[in-house]
Amino acid sequence: MREQTYKGIIQKYKKFLPVSDKTPVITLNEGNTPLIYAGYLSKLTGDNAEVYLKYEGANPTGSFKDRGMTMAISKACEEKAQVVMCASTGNTSASAAAYAARAGIKCIVLIPSGAIALGKLSQALIHGAKVLAIEGNFDVALDLVKEITKLYPIVLVNSLNPYRIEGQKTGSFEICDYLGDAPDFQIMPVGNAGNITAYWKGYKEYQAQGLSTKLPAMLGFQAEGAAPIVRGKPVKDPETIATAIRIGNPASWKSAELARDESGGLIDMVSDEQILEAYKILAEKEGVFAEPASAASIAGLLKLIDKQYFKKSKTNNKFKIVCILTGHGLKDPERAIKTIQAPKVMPADLKTIIKEIGY
Repeated sequence: MREQTYKGIIQKYKKFLPVSDKTPVITLNEGNTPLIYAGYLSKLTGDNAEVYLKYEGANPTGSFKDRGMTMAISKACEEKAQVVMCASTGNTSASAAAYAARAGIKCIVLIPSGAIALGKLSQALIHGAKVLAIEGNFDVALDLVKEITKLYPIVLVNSLNPYRIEGQKTGSFEICDYLGDAPDFQIMPVGNAGNITAYWKGYKEYQAQGLSTKLPAMLGFQAEGAAPIVRGKPVKDPETIATAIRIGNPASWKSAELARDESGGLIDMVSDEQILEAYKILAEKEGVFAEPASAASIAGLLKLIDKQYFKKSKTNNKFKIVCILTGHGLKDPERAIKTIQAPKVMPADLKTIIKEIGY
């Protein structure tokens, strides 16, 4: 049997992570996700840029959350925790449940009732988590989790847990390793804002170690109906088809603004219509199926292209733009079926089928 050489982000990037020989590494071999060149999207920039897609849907539970969860659960086990807990719009619950199962500890999840995609809910349930649907949105669920974990010996594994950010920053390391340097621009969805915080932290650490020569402008996009950072105040009842970023009061709000300001970037918003259009373009033109929240980064890219944001480089070199695709499209299969016309039902007749396909 061939020896397995890749064993997850903790092993690969140990010197950048707060772990020691006493840390039991709970891993599903997360990370090492593909960075896919996007030819169609690159052409849309007027050939001023090369666009790449960091496809985090290739992680073990299908989202970027696995990067942070391997760290959060490993450190919880180091501290002899027996129970972990999170609030979730879906991906965090799937990841927490899987890694808790791997570690042999209990996982409790609070989700907003009726506001979680079935693909994600099924994952949390099959991994054996105790899932409770509350009458309230994500922000209400997170407040409850914060209160409960203060009062009882339960470890919070939302992105308020600093180990989550530590794990998630490894995505930026992989991008630099692949490209040979940091990109010029990074575009990503913003929900609870832990990921933009994490990537910025990672880029700065890599540059400080001389492993990259520059820092990217961090460009974040919220959904129009859940854009508290853009609007400058919490959104009481956030609403968007992109359930993974349906958050009205982000836990990492201030650090996301810091990442934006330090990098000379921006945080803007896109409509559900723009998200769905980008969702379809990504699948039909690039062959990549990502969940709607992921498509917020592509919608943001298209919005910036329309504004001629990416003007020709002064050095005549093409800009490198990386769009983070945070989760796999199968996380929310209902949305894909609703967005695209259902298959036409036909008789099992050769002539009829040939006629229908245009021959």
